[in-house]
Amino acid sequence: MGVIRIAAAGDVHASEATRERVVAAFQRIEEEADVILLAGDLTTTGEPEQAAVLADACRDLDIPVFTVLGNHDYHAGRQDDIRALLAEAGVQVLERNWRTCTIAGLELGVVGAKGFVGGFPGSVLPDFGEPLLRQVYAETTAEAEAIGKGLQEIVHCDLRVVLLHYSPIEATIAGEPEGIHVMLGSDRLATPIAEYGADLVLHGHAHAGTFGGCIGKIPVYNVAVHVTGRDFWIFDLEGAKGRSETRVEGPA
Repeated sequence: MGVIRIAAAGDVHASEATRERVVAAFQRIEEEADVILLAGDLTTTGEPEQAAVLADACRDLDIPVFTVLGNHDYHAGRQDDIRALLAEAGVQVLERNWRTCTIAGLELGVVGAKGFVGGFPGSVLPDFGEPLLRQVYAETTAEAEAIGKGLQEIVHCDLRVVLLHYSPIEATIAGEPEGIHVMLGSDRLATPIAEYGADLVLHGHAHAGTFGGCIGKIPVYNVAVHVTGRDFWIFDLEGAKGRSETRVEGPA
């Protein structure tokens, strides 16, 4: 039996103005965690100069860092440059794919996707009408399919985590105005997670949302820093072949 200590954060919104705080937070967390998972919106407005702040914070870390991009990271159309900066600093940028690493004798698999919009029961975008609207629906479909494929690919791992930006459940966006729920995620993202299973699901995006929810018995957490009130939140995943347990340890 082993334990993997995960430090998670979303919506860091790094910029040159926050460089000192961001770098200090990553330096501190290296002593407290085995791996860092970032749930998108790494930058303020998607400029490479802002991503460079996060890249510099991660560059010399001795623990692995996995991330997905968020809507802010796409805003300026410079997402390719952001990916390159982060990759050069050793950050694993996940976009509809997956990676594994071995920690404490356990193989951890992380499936990463941005996710997308679409809404939840009672208010959902349909696959009908104008081509532009159907393209939005198709984008969410592609994200959901990638989550399912990734979970199947890492079925051999001792512990499996799904890392998103948009929410797969309505419970963790509760607190946001109901009129914008359709823009904060989609329950279609939850379908492959329910089907193929995971030990932990993390997302951000909903700054006024709620910390915890679930997909069946699978725990889901909104780790946007605006929700947790901390630079990072610690999760302990305890696992062995055929058995796992998630403990929410608290802020870091």
